[in-house]
Amino acid sequence: MPKNQSSELRKAYLLNKRVLITPGRASRPKDIREQTIIKRTGDCPFCPKNIDSKIIVDKIEKGGKWQTISIKNIFPAVKLDNDKAYGTQEVIIECRDHIKEMADLSEGEIENILRMYAKRTLALNKNKKLDYILCFKNQGSKAGASIVHAHSQIFATNILPPDIREELTLAKNYRNEHKSCPYCDIIKKEIKSKRKIFEDKFVSAFAPYASEYHYEAWVFTKRHLDNITKLNDKEFKSFAKCLKIILTKLQALDLSFNFFLHQIISDHNQHFYLKIQPRDSIWAGIELGSGLVINSVAPEMAAKYYRE
Repeated sequence: MPKNQSSELRKAYLLNKRVLITPGRASRPKDIREQTIIKRTGDCPFCPKNIDSKIIVDKIEKGGKWQTISIKNIFPAVKLDNDKAYGTQEVIIECRDHIKEMADLSEGEIENILRMYAKRTLALNKNKKLDYILCFKNQGSKAGASIVHAHSQIFATNILPPDIREELTLAKNYRNEHKSCPYCDIIKKEIKSKRKIFEDKFVSAFAPYASEYHYEAWVFTKRHLDNITKLNDKEFKSFAKCLKIILTKLQALDLSFNFFLHQIISDHNQHFYLKIQPRDSIWAGIELGSGLVINSVAPEMAAKYYRE
């Protein structure tokens, strides 16, 4: 989609959301520039020398040293002993090096992080009261990060959020009507489109048709799997390779971002995937007042940037 092409109203694949793709607005004048990365100040609680061994939950080691660890979140929003807000939270410290971001890590190191998500998902799945496990990452000030040492988080609760419940319902309706998985069908379509970012035998990635965020990307396993614990060794490696490519390109743009994967324990028909949503644009009056999102970076343009 060239920059001078007219705006286009697009509907999300399943959800009842609409986005105005407006390539022409990308060149509109601005006199405000915001930093997206927090300055590293103070003593870091996630550096190895500052971590209390009592709060370590799980770890992946190499040469007698941990490479990736999971620790208890000491400021949780939900707790296992609170029926009014039931759940648990963990922090995944992605590497030992304070100055590295995930994009700086090798594919093998990124694979370790993905495998830690799988390990913790498997462990939390044993608690039958938990139904929703969210693995997510905030990087940069505009994405809500409060500590810069590379880390992710896991939020698990017995409550299924409304947006997730709606997506599951719409996916179920699609399966009943078409006798196929909506996301399997979306993958087949998108890897043949200009929105394709990456594809190999095991994983595919694309910029979604109605992207809500500049340079938004979705990464799917080609096999129909319902959660990250089902990935085999080749799928873990492919997923890490794809993620490395996308994060490196985002780092070149100096963008804050969030990524997350949803895992609903009670639904074995969901299709596992990861969403990456950069945060250089801010939802303003139109988005907040009408619910209609404006995106000035067309997904076709974003996908081309990732492929180059």
